[in-house]
Amino acid sequence: MLATTGALPLGEEWAYEVKWDGVRALVAVEGGSVKATSRNGNDITGAYPELLTLGGQTALLDGELVALVDGRPDFGALQPRMHVRSPSAALVRSTPVTFVPFDLLHLADTSLLDRSYDERRALLDELGLDAPQPFYGDGQVLLESTRAQGLEGLVAKRRDSAYLPGRRSDCWVKVKHVHRQSALVCGWKEGEGGRSGKLGSLLLGVHSDQGLLYAGHVGTGFTAATLHQLAELLAPLARTSSPYDDVVPPEHARVAHWAQPELVVDVDYTAWTKDGRLRHPSYKGIRTDLDPRGVVRE
Repeated sequence: MLATTGALPLGEEWAYEVKWDGVRALVAVEGGSVKATSRNGNDITGAYPELLTLGGQTALLDGELVALVDGRPDFGALQPRMHVRSPSAALVRSTPVTFVPFDLLHLADTSLLDRSYDERRALLDELGLDAPQPFYGDGQVLLESTRAQGLEGLVAKRRDSAYLPGRRSDCWVKVKHVHRQSALVCGWKEGEGGRSGKLGSLLLGVHSDQGLLYAGHVGTGFTAATLHQLAELLAPLARTSSPYDDVVPPEHARVAHWAQPELVVDVDYTAWTKDGRLRHPSYKGIRTDLDPRGVVRE
């Protein structure tokens, strides 16, 4: 179940949760066996051996995999773990990951999808997994608290709502302090100076009713290791023509190295311009957990 982006809804019919800045996962637990699946349906169990501590009752959990830095989730810190299928013991120790469950979809042989949010949360609490508690009351208080603590934002959830698998519903509303957008890499431009002849910036795109649209380019937020990694990932995606369904500004198009729009990245930005471009985007990381076909403007 996915949330819509909107203004914070207020009232007793809403519960409020911290928005965790990590990787969404469904985690199936059966005795000592655990299986984790990403949003795009990939088995990511082996990448997160920390999940093996969840043994217990047979259950299907919805939640977020996060890397905590000074007690706060940090998406950048999670990046080294996201792209390793079988992490070494040293990597697990240096970059530990925590699973934060926030919903319970099945318990034993019983589906809870049609149960209310309140019912599902009560059953989740009984599992003893130390799931962070929702906030009931004035959501504005929690929103300001998350802002003060440097957290990403919050999610408001209707307490009487069922769980709607695969659907984006206004029964879940996310409110973010940081503007973040997932985008497709549709090409790249060479850099200047020390980056001459190498990757300097990414050309971004998002799907819409009008097709794949140009969303601007990002040239900040990279490390040398990140640039090397992106170049390796983009090499097999090279193509000779633009993948966009609209016109790319000529100053970018004439020097572009085009790519199949299959690689998804996250960028932070300040606003969308009137012509549909991301203003002041900054690269944050690769999203291997998202289906490229579902990347749209939020």
